[in-house]
Amino acid sequence: MPELPPSPKTQLSLRGLTPKRHFGQNFLADAGLSARIAELALPDGGSALELGAGLGALTRPLLARAEHVIAVERDRDLVPALQEDFAAEIAAGRLQVLEADAKSIAPGELLGALPRPRVLCGNLPYQITGPLLELAVHSASGLDRAVFLVQLEVANRLSAAPASADYGALSVFTQAAFAVSRALVVRRGAFYPQPGVDSAVVVLTPHAVPTPETKTFAAFVKAAFAQRRKQLSNAWRGVGGLSPEQLVEAARAAEIDLSARGETLAVADFARIAEVAERVRS
Repeated sequence: MPELPPSPKTQLSLRGLTPKRHFGQNFLADAGLSARIAELALPDGGSALELGAGLGALTRPLLARAEHVIAVERDRDLVPALQEDFAAEIAAGRLQVLEADAKSIAPGELLGALPRPRVLCGNLPYQITGPLLELAVHSASGLDRAVFLVQLEVANRLSAAPASADYGALSVFTQAAFAVSRALVVRRGAFYPQPGVDSAVVVLTPHAVPTPETKTFAAFVKAAFAQRRKQLSNAWRGVGGLSPEQLVEAARAAEIDLSARGETLAVADFARIAEVAERVRS
């Protein structure tokens, strides 16, 4: 068996470093868990773009399965550690360590020429999970899979069904691009430092035909959940530039009951009202 790396606490200590709270750093400290996440991400080889590589806990098992890995890390103190620990893989051309803010990268450009399947993955910092999920949604057409370790509450929202307590705008926008499954729950003790909440691994599989996220679609979704207790007749007032009469006409054509509330609508319902609204408005 390959020798396991030191614990994150030891690795940081040896380099005179400590976790940076402003980066939301909670390092994976369970090698078995890292291996399971890598298997979910790359069951049959391919290429991985890892967001927030940290100390390389996930990078290592990804390299055991991938033809090529791009490891993105924002913390300039950790980039040299990654370059040192994975010098052989970098020299062999199997790993690229990219110092960058993950929110600003272009996954399609980075993965576009690499062998398939092309996977976006990572242990997402809690404080920037939303922007990184948005990045994944907008990059879905160039991906074969996305696998993320996120806060358990977020995982529940991503996979929630209509009319459930966790269902909201995040559910709709994500499910418009991906089929979402919650693969496993990760207890807080699997991290250093230990966060105050549990986490979960989600697997996002792009739809063959995604729901277009037009401005009108986004407007209807956001308005439906802005005030959850409002009926759609009130929540959608003025949305999409529709007059009250046009809204009634659009809802009738889209077979949507305006006395219902937003959390009862599926992704397909929002897609229909957006499509019809654009026709009615024009």
